[in-house]
Amino acid sequence: MKISTIPVRIVGAGSQPDDDEPLQYLAVPREMDTFRMPSVPERADARALAHSRELLVSLLAAVEHWNPESGTAGPRLSLDGIAAPTVAITNEMLGEGEVSIRINGPRSARIQESVFAGIWRVCELDADARIRHDFIEIGVLPGVVLETARAATASMRVPVPLPSGAMNSPALLHEIQANARDRRPGMPGRVINLSLFPLTGEDHGVLEQALPVGPVAIMSRGFGNCRITSTLVRDVWRVQYFNTMNTLILNTLEIVDAPKVALAGPDDLADSKERLAELVGWMAEPGAA
Repeated sequence: MKISTIPVRIVGAGSQPDDDEPLQYLAVPREMDTFRMPSVPERADARALAHSRELLVSLLAAVEHWNPESGTAGPRLSLDGIAAPTVAITNEMLGEGEVSIRINGPRSARIQESVFAGIWRVCELDADARIRHDFIEIGVLPGVVLETARAATASMRVPVPLPSGAMNSPALLHEIQANARDRRPGMPGRVINLSLFPLTGEDHGVLEQALPVGPVAIMSRGFGNCRITSTLVRDVWRVQYFNTMNTLILNTLEIVDAPKVALAGPDDLADSKERLAELVGWMAEPGAA
């Protein structure tokens, strides 16, 4: 099975704005997206549809026995070895949500949030970009995201040359280093708004050297786009917000387990459990196929 068989959007990190580019504000969309029950593909195989429903029933049962506030990992449902028609219908049933994730490196993956917030389609890939493990995972964020981001990190112990044109980057590096060094999992995050600082080209170069791009890239689509990239410093993320014209309007660094904008909250998970139950019931109706 190839990666093209699941609906994952591939995204990358954003770029820095010109220093003299004026701040622009996010335009409010004219229409708001609302939840719609996914539709069954035309000419769906009845046997594949029934098998897909059985898979989602088992997923729902696992969700009902899981407490998101317990701190334990959310349930997974393996799709390894499942027939392609069943996987295709299951993908159609789950649909595509707002968050897409790409992980590159020794442990590669393509991840797509479903229309049910907190229910994720995860494909881990081998060196030839073929699916090695295929599963559905429920949680605020798939475990492989933080595992890979943290496995690639190091401390900020290598001195970064400070060119003569560097103005604010030395102070920023000191603040980043202090916050990253003192962090423990679960601690409140620290947001540094780079849009508020007059940064020279040399400053941007210093930050890029001190915070090399890590293996995780996340796109969260809502009011415009939010592009998130891990760095090679533990728990330090670049978070950039773009408006609908793809203009950078907010440029931040977040020192946190994972940026909140990419996470599914407790209310999201509770709502998704209810909607998943509705979907399973609807798939059992005679007219569903």
